[in-house]
Amino acid sequence: MNRWEGIEAFVQVVRLGTLSAAARELQVSVSHISRSISRLENSLGAQLLFRTTRSVRPTEVGKAYFEQCQLLLDGFGQAEQQVRDYQSEPTGLLRLSCGTVFGERYVAPLINDFMRHYPGLELDLHLSNRTVDLVRDGYDLAIRMGMLRDSALVGRRLCARREHIVASPDYLQRYGEPDSVSALVAHQCLIGSNEQWRIQTEEGVRDLRVRGRWRANSGLAVLDAALKGLGIAQLPDYYVAGYLARGELQPLLPALEIRDAAVWALYPKSRHLAPKVRLLVEFLQQAFSAESPASRAFGR
Repeated sequence: MNRWEGIEAFVQVVRLGTLSAAARELQVSVSHISRSISRLENSLGAQLLFRTTRSVRPTEVGKAYFEQCQLLLDGFGQAEQQVRDYQSEPTGLLRLSCGTVFGERYVAPLINDFMRHYPGLELDLHLSNRTVDLVRDGYDLAIRMGMLRDSALVGRRLCARREHIVASPDYLQRYGEPDSVSALVAHQCLIGSNEQWRIQTEEGVRDLRVRGRWRANSGLAVLDAALKGLGIAQLPDYYVAGYLARGELQPLLPALEIRDAAVWALYPKSRHLAPKVRLLVEFLQQAFSAESPASRAFGR
């Protein structure tokens, strides 16, 4: 016998409450539903349904069987939908969040290339250094830098990201080069959006509180201040790689660099990932693997 046919009939009867409703849902006759379930019961050697002239309800063993079969059929439905999605083009609104500078410099051009391939998509790209709540605020995807902390989100690594501690030759000539963490905190540090720098130590990653007379919530402003000798800065590689290569900035205390930081594509956990999100993540992974942001850094 076709056991799956009987399982599908049984699940629909329990879900909808009557043989006739299940027959309409599956577009077969009531007698076909009845025979399918009877054959299923015979093959299992157990009664799954109590049948009366007025109602149908599952037996105790039928309830337990229904719970497992429902999961199986739902899983098959999800699998079939995923296959259909893989064969279809993404449509609808795509809402994406990313940090301002990284988004302007790297993500937006790639998203624009992606949009050219899919005319059925609409885009809402939100560039801000504020960390959004993807579920609450209705975002499909976020691009974030650093180390992952939110276990409620799925993370796909796009590329490496290193935080450099840097200063200009002019600053170092005037104030000297720090050779330890304690020496570093005694210098004028350029404070960005966070007055604590994340550093690697022998004991692991920790936050280092720094101080200085200069503060701004802009990475580009921090970069300019560092180039002009106002202090020591901690900035990502895609800001400073070009300047380091030309000697306009010098690296300090490389042992403090966090070694497992990266750029991530994050999206909410879901049993079924929308095609627009899946395809965009794959597109970004391919683009960033071909050429890292550091190789296209500012000032190159």
